[in-house]
Amino acid sequence: MANKIPIAQIVEKAVSQVLEGHLPELRKDLVRRVLEEVQPLVGSPTGAAGNGAADLLHAVTAIHAGTTQKEVLRALLENTSGYSGRAALFVIKAGSATGWQGRAFDNNEGLKDFSLDVSSRAPARALQSRAVVSAAASEMDPRFISQFGAPAEDQVLLLPLHLKDKVAALVYADAGAGTGGKLDAAALELLVSATSAWLEVASLRKQALKEGATEGSAGEKFEAPPVQTVSAFSDPFAAHAPKHVAARPAAVEEPAMAEATAEVVSVPAAMSAAAAAPATDAFAHMLPEDAEIHRKAQRFARLLMDEIKLYNQAKVAEGRKHKDLYDRLKEDIDKSRSTYQKRYGNTVAASADYLSSELIRSLAEDDVSLLGPNFHR
Repeated sequence: MANKIPIAQIVEKAVSQVLEGHLPELRKDLVRRVLEEVQPLVGSPTGAAGNGAADLLHAVTAIHAGTTQKEVLRALLENTSGYSGRAALFVIKAGSATGWQGRAFDNNEGLKDFSLDVSSRAPARALQSRAVVSAAASEMDPRFISQFGAPAEDQVLLLPLHLKDKVAALVYADAGAGTGGKLDAAALELLVSATSAWLEVASLRKQALKEGATEGSAGEKFEAPPVQTVSAFSDPFAAHAPKHVAARPAAVEEPAMAEATAEVVSVPAAMSAAAAAPATDAFAHMLPEDAEIHRKAQRFARLLMDEIKLYNQAKVAEGRKHKDLYDRLKEDIDKSRSTYQKRYGNTVAASADYLSSELIRSLAEDDVSLLGPNFHR
């Protein structure tokens, strides 16, 4: 028992060091990619705010500097000031939109726990289309406009913040109550997209750290780990319990809307399958301690592959099309293999090589030829 805590701390520190080593590269890669997408719009004559790439880079970097999910979301709202007059974030849960925080309103505190009517035209369109909606102020919740004031320019933006296949929040923005305000839709969409991507990184990192901490105590006590709920590591608004949840309006009961506004965040399908016990336990014939290590190795391999797919979607699509996945993703695959080997290469799970199995199953969709001739197990 005396060695249990030190072992867990050692393993957690090792896992943390590996992940910290990857984070700077992930941050740079995310900044580069989102700026590539928006570069044609930045600094062009049509740019409403007139801010250049350097300002956007600073804003995205500030978002990615957040070390907790709340810090990331606060940084998003704070950096909307360069591209809008006012901004607010509404949490979407169980078909309701509840105020989280606001910026530049006369009554920012009043936004907290404000229940936005999602059956109003603009919010309903944003949730149903899952895309940015530009609308007139008259299409917003009348109670919201009455309480916080209409924008001087009759235009509002609603930007869905996606976490995997769900809309986790709506970001509201307008040019402000005074004249001459700014409202740059392209820049705001970039900031929201960058926030979504970085929250995914935080989720993957937190899950991996929990896996490492659990494994650290496995050498002393081989008990089945507790079932991880989605909110345990994926929902940045898990602690945000609305004080009032209005009954869902009839307009929201349409199937498409009901699905779009369902409970906030879900982990990727493969990660969900990895976290849950399989219907048929392939390791039931093993000793309990060996079976647990095999399960963890398999889950970790799936996590690594999910991360590669999440941040290399274009490369994955092209690699499958041209049957050269390994060549296009060699650096990421080799880093993942090194990380996997350091963690499980000297365990009873080493001979199973779950990483190669997941490469073929997940990346190559069970067709090893898609990895190309240079791939070797």
